[in-house]
Amino acid sequence: MTSRTITADAAGTWKLGDLDVHRIGFGSMRLTGSAAFHLGAPSDRERSIAVLRKAVELGVNHIDTAAFYFSTLRSANELINSALSPYPDDLVIVTKVGPFRTYSGQWGTSARPEDLRGHVEENLRQLGRDHLDVVNLRRMPKYDSIAEHFGALAELREAGLIRHLGISGVEPRHLAEAQAIAPVVCVQNQYALDRPDPATDELLRLCGEQGIAFVPFYAVAGEAGPNGTTTAHDDEVLAVARAHDATPAQVRIAWTLHQGPHVLAIPGTGNPDHLVENVAAGALRLTGEELVALDGLRRKAG
Repeated sequence: MTSRTITADAAGTWKLGDLDVHRIGFGSMRLTGSAAFHLGAPSDRERSIAVLRKAVELGVNHIDTAAFYFSTLRSANELINSALSPYPDDLVIVTKVGPFRTYSGQWGTSARPEDLRGHVEENLRQLGRDHLDVVNLRRMPKYDSIAEHFGALAELREAGLIRHLGISGVEPRHLAEAQAIAPVVCVQNQYALDRPDPATDELLRLCGEQGIAFVPFYAVAGEAGPNGTTTAHDDEVLAVARAHDATPAQVRIAWTLHQGPHVLAIPGTGNPDHLVENVAAGALRLTGEELVALDGLRRKAG
């Protein structure tokens, strides 16, 4: 693939509520270190800032972040603020609230509904904004229902601190629960070629029927999750990559985007070359036979 000439518009567009975004976005988790959170070595600050600026130069206008995305030295929100403020008019920043990490990096007690205003205001402070474009409620295992937490965010939306709401790490029943309270513009769940999950497949279908964006995370990392990109690639993935002169990561991103026009991709990286490759994956068109082979691989993994 001629990666260096391809920009984010090659993937097409979708709407997060009334906000137009390219279907290839950027996940900021890996900006802070060689792995997420405190799992790796902290990143070089100037390199991370350069990656963010390059992403916008390549047409990326959808960035996913969170106040709890930080390593021992780096904060994703601080990097975004430093690199991109004053923000381009078309840039959509999506954050998430619910989980909490202490300054030492340990995961703290799950937020209560009344805690969420503080989470939202911390994101506002770090990003240097007076409102947040989209806020996802990340479901916390401690709570079976999301109604109270989502209701608290809906109140902040009415107050003008949040423009649109989404949910993350949920089951189909949680989508219905949230929609009874306020509109949902996106659902963000772990979803990858080698990670079958019937409940998330059902969410993918429901989102498509209802015009809601479905935003997978760890689509490239797969089972490696926060530790980074997987290096375990099945023969089917490698064969498709060879056929398109692409990388396995590009094939994983392209397969994700082929799951429906409402599916957005937010691959993250702190490597400028990988960023260019990830954005270029939005132009990779898989054949019907290739999709059948990859879909078969996913069924086999289940």
